[in-house]
Formats: sequence, C-alpha cells, structure tokens
Amino acid sequence: MRDPSGRLLQLLSLLQSPREWTGVELAERLRVTPRTIRRDIDRLRELGYPVHATQGNVGGYRLAAGTAMPPLLLDDEEAVAIAIGLRTGATSAVTGIEDASLRALAKLEQVLPGRLRRRVADLSEAEVLPATGGPQVEPETLAALAAACRAHEKVRFGYTKAAGASDRRFVEPHRLIAAGTRWYLIAFDGDRGDWRTFRLDRIEGVHRTGVRVPPRELPEGMDAATWLTRSLRRTGTVQARVLLHEPLDAAQRHVGARQGVLEAVDEHTCLLTTYPDAARYVAYNLAALPVAYTLLDPPELAPLLRALGERALAAAERH
Repeated sequence: MRDPSGRLLQLLSLLQSPREWTGVELAERLRVTPRTIRRDIDRLRELGYPVHATQGNVGGYRLAAGTAMPPLLLDDEEAVAIAIGLRTGATSAVTGIEDASLRALAKLEQVLPGRLRRRVADLSEAEVLPATGGPQVEPETLAALAAACRAHEKVRFGYTKAAGASDRRFVEPHRLIAAGTRWYLIAFDGDRGDWRTFRLDRIEGVHRTGVRVPPRELPEGMDAATWLTRSLRRTGTVQARVLLHEPLDAAQRHVGARQGVLEAVDEHTCLLTTYPDAARYVAYNLAALPVAYTLLDPPELAPLLRALGERALAAAERH
C-alpha cells in the first residue's frame, strides 16, 4: 500500500480489533515490510494513539483498552456488516431494541466518511428481515445492489438459474428484501419487458452502469413483500396459508413481517401467507406463531407440525 495516510488508517483499524497483531501479520495484511510497520507504529504513537508492544515469540501490537478513541474507523465490509445488523435489529422480535437500533444506525451514519455513509444509507433502505441459515451472499454484491436500488440505476450482472444455466441480465433494481433464509432482488428486466425476482446468492459480477431511470411502481401498487410472496409461488418450494384466529390489527402486533404477508378475512380472523422456503423451515416458522391458527395448506406440513408439537410436549412432560 503506497498511500501512507491510507495505510495508517487501515493499520489503526486493524489494531482496534480485540487481539494482538505481530509485526509480520500486519506487514502481510498491508503488503509492506515489518520495518515499515515499525515506522507506522511510531507515527501513530506520535499522533497520540496508545499502541502497546509486547516482546517474545507471542508478542505483538495492540491498542490500550479503555482509552478514549478518535472517530470510528470502519472499512467497507465492516460498514456493510454493521448496517445490516442494525437494520435487522430494527425489525427484530426482541422487545425494546428496535428504536435503539435505528438511533444507533443514525449515529453511525453521522460519524462515517461520506463514501461509507452513502453505503450504510443505501443498506438502511433495503427491506431487511432476519434471514439466517440460508445461502451466503457476498457483501460487495449486497452493497452494490442496495446503492443501485436507492439511485434507480441500471445494473448488469451474471445470473445462474435454478437449472444451472447462466446468462447476463440488464435490469432496473427496485428493492432488496431478505425473507425466510434467502436474499432477493426485485427488479424490472428491460430485455424481457417484465418484473423479475433474483436470488442474490446466484448473482455475480454486479456492474453499475451509471444510467439512472425514473422509479417504477410494482404492478397493482403492491409492496415488495407481497410481490415477493406472489412471485415465488412458482418456485417449487413450500408456501403455507394459515388462518389466524385474531383480527388483522391484533395479529400485526404479534406476527412479524419476517413470517409472511397478512390479509384480513373478517373482523375476527386474518390470513397469513408465508414466504416460500424448505418445508422444515416453514414448519418451524409456523410453530413459532404466538397466536392460535388453523393450517389451510399445504397438507405436507401437517406431519411436520405434529412432530414438532410432540417433541415440545414430551420435553415439557419430562421437565
């Protein structure tokens, strides 16, 4: 790394992690010599940073604990990770952290440099619902598409279909949304003249074209969650419909958006349509519902729910 200022900032970022770094490790990470690292450490000390060094075979460098530090330093991947974590916390089922997560996200944006602030702001507009246990998505892909959604900028990328065939797509990104165990991009595909839904783990090589277009609205005024639910019905994964024995307004207070789309049936009940996913995951999702319900379809979920209930009952009886 030839830029001394940039190298010092990256070195300081590494030293902020709760571990000791040897000079060799730091030199390898920054692609410089151990001698350059020693000079940079001396420079940080001159600037007032309390860098401690320990001797011996397991010795290394670290920042003193409990010391007041200057503004937060994050690299791109760290900024993306924190933004996703805070945005997920804002939609969490854990009581009391939603507002705190949003406040923390706002404070984070204020102290970050302009470039990273834009990336965090882009991700804060994605519809982030907890998506755990699914295919992994590259942070760069997520950040690039979030920025394109916010800027209404056309992108090109390679996409691998379910059957394994690959092609290039040229689309207008509309919204990122994580549901069930996967991330999705909802976009208008100009080559096909229609809306499409793409799994992010199948996207590679995102190229932002710089071409901006007027924002489009989803058909029939649908929101992103409803569109995703309808568009995935043809995927062959399992999607459940259950009748909740509560009015819509009461159910909305107990059933999170991560569990599916709610629609009123009458003044006493409402319909929950889950996001398509593996049968076992959908069953777990339904078993966690905090309200009374009746399974309407599909029938293959009934034995899975029964097995979950029997295991829970047996555990309670043993206790």
